[in-house]
Amino acid sequence: MSQYNSPKEDRKGIISKTLDWAYSKAVVGFTGVDSAYDLGNSYLSQSRTLDQQVNSLIKWQVAKAATSGFVTGLGGVMVMPLTVPANIASVIYVQIRMITAIAYMGGHDIKDDRVKSLVYICMVGNGAKELLKDVSIKAGEKMLSKVLEKVSTKLATKAGTAGVTSAGKAIPILGGVVGGSYDAISTKIVGKIAKRIFIDKSMNTEELELDSPLYKE
Repeated sequence: MSQYNSPKEDRKGIISKTLDWAYSKAVVGFTGVDSAYDLGNSYLSQSRTLDQQVNSLIKWQVAKAATSGFVTGLGGVMVMPLTVPANIASVIYVQIRMITAIAYMGGHDIKDDRVKSLVYICMVGNGAKELLKDVSIKAGEKMLSKVLEKVSTKLATKAGTAGVTSAGKAIPILGGVVGGSYDAISTKIVGKIAKRIFIDKSMNTEELELDSPLYKE
């Protein structure tokens, strides 16, 4: 039996490790695949407002997600030491990179654990607002661990509820399971959430506010 089709605790662990793996690779990039920094800079160089630049980034990531071969187009770069379907790992990576690039474009340090926490929260899509309310004020690694656990638990629970064949319909990041069309929809959702958090700052992130005096020494 595939590890991904295993009890919720196992699925949670797999999702958690995959999110961490994807984030680390998004920051440094792959051979032939731009990092989040490079992706962000390519849009920041456009003669547009920041809002227009971010919208353009999201638009093109959605377009890629809807294109046949979107997942397989990443080819050998997606080889990873985790027992998780390649299409799922690919979609997680692409969406994490997009969100991280948006955070960078908004002037945030994507190597900061607080930013990383918010990137993970974006991955639950429309559930981000609810999750933000549940996250207690924690600094540094303890906060990141708490967020990662909550995000992984939420995604693993939805996967179990939906069942293996329809997991992608329940979890935004697993759209690859049901094809490019759903990948595009889920990518658009997480992109808009990322824009609200990192650019528009229209979503309540007071407990994870990056410039909060709670994080000052």
